[in-house]
Amino acid sequence: MSQAENVNVIVTVGDVKVQFSGSAESVMASVMSFLSKQVPSMDLAKKISLNYSAQELVEAYSHLIKITPEGPRVISDSDTRLSDKDVVALQLVAAKIAKDLGRLQDDAMQVAEMHATTALNPKSISSRISEMVKAGHVARDEKEPTKYRITTAGIHWLNSTIAKKVRQQ
Repeated sequence: MSQAENVNVIVTVGDVKVQFSGSAESVMASVMSFLSKQVPSMDLAKKISLNYSAQELVEAYSHLIKITPEGPRVISDSDTRLSDKDVVALQLVAAKIAKDLGRLQDDAMQVAEMHATTALNPKSISSRISEMVKAGHVARDEKEPTKYRITTAGIHWLNSTIAKKVRQQ
């Protein structure tokens, strides 16, 4: 086979990039096989993947969270009644958004920081954090165990909790 008959094709689908080389017929067959096998499985993987981007979080919580010059804050624009647990989770989501937007270096917060930003009773914050850690909604920081951050499961839980409260209005 001469060099002129050789075909090179690079296919990129999402994060997957593959290269096929050879005769036009073999490359065409390989590309079609790859696409028929990979694209449906990628669509399936997207359906079961759970990850929240800063944009998704901003869209979901912009009526409850603001990034102020003093830092992220829970500032409700709505009549939604929020429990202490909701406020703690929202404050941690606000910190995550601020970190993802480059406004904070770390999204983990201490109870004292949450008290300063939310004005909730520190004992109430500690109790709610403890409940949320047990439920997997909040995780302790590995380097600083006195700091906490919201988990993906916690954001998922918060989404359903806030959605229920908005529907009840």
